[in-house]
Amino acid sequence: MRLLDQNPVNGSIRVQIETDDDIWHLFNVIEVNDTITASTTRRDEKSNDKIRAERAEKKRMVLSVKAEKIEFSDSDLRLRVLGTITEGPQDVGQYHTLIFEVGENLTITKDKWRDTQIERLRKAVFESKKPMIVFISLDQDDAVVAVLRQFGLKEAATIRSMRSGKQYQEKSETSGYHDEIISKVAPMIEGNMPLVLLGPGFEKELLAESGKRSRPDIFSKVFVYHTGQSGMAGVNELMKTGMGSDVLRESRVGVEMEAVERLMEELGKEGAATYGPKHVEDAAASGAVETLLILDSRIREQDHDAVVREVESQKGNVIIVSGKHDAGRQLEALGGIAAILRYRTV
Repeated sequence: MRLLDQNPVNGSIRVQIETDDDIWHLFNVIEVNDTITASTTRRDEKSNDKIRAERAEKKRMVLSVKAEKIEFSDSDLRLRVLGTITEGPQDVGQYHTLIFEVGENLTITKDKWRDTQIERLRKAVFESKKPMIVFISLDQDDAVVAVLRQFGLKEAATIRSMRSGKQYQEKSETSGYHDEIISKVAPMIEGNMPLVLLGPGFEKELLAESGKRSRPDIFSKVFVYHTGQSGMAGVNELMKTGMGSDVLRESRVGVEMEAVERLMEELGKEGAATYGPKHVEDAAASGAVETLLILDSRIREQDHDAVVREVESQKGNVIIVSGKHDAGRQLEALGGIAAILRYRTV
């Protein structure tokens, strides 16, 4: 994300969407009653002839919309903001939907920006400079390609080896299997993006070898890890157990999952951790919070600035956890807010 302009007088911030992850961040920042201004297209509806109006060519114009409904689609990676037009060359007071994708600009105007919202935008600017991670989780029969984004893991492709019985070790079949995997992964790899191979057995090592021979540009930054499972289960195993932390630490999701795993360990042994708004607020007030974990949906729906400021004033760490991955769902089951403590409070 790129921060283009910030006007403290009218409470507006203008940003440019540079990555798919920026769309997720904006979904968590924009609220009902915010005013969103952007370039969009709309039909000329001034004509009294409804048929002609429906057929009228769409025109490019800048509109301001007061948000009533905000939607994020992780299938097509779009952000939709529906509301009434408050400013523009036509149709003020009528409904319009603004749709945002990578490369577009928008201005967000709020009556009051929360500290957590400003911080989220700043982190989005920083995180956009980090590479995503592509996983290939495979065994002798199947391979799953998954992409780690800031809003969670997404399965991108599944490849079948099509091997049969004792013939699976034949070189031609192995080569065809690996070639298809590489062809699926190649369009996803950009720049210095890490590629992680994982799974049981030796198939991952064989793929690493053939990949370095055929596509050294893609396999120049490859990491290989052993897991007990393949598929998406294997990727989650890798992330949950902390294996590959040297790679995952470079991603926001890796940090979140590692923190939630530590929280669950402390809660499991009735150690230095707590959860729920009242318990967390009490712990923060006493200076006991080492790491505060808040689900992104809670930040979107409620004002937690007071407890965030309290924790930060005591040199504590604050992590906003995405609800789009397993760690986020674990935190949601605890009420969406929890804390790892410096010491037990009871």
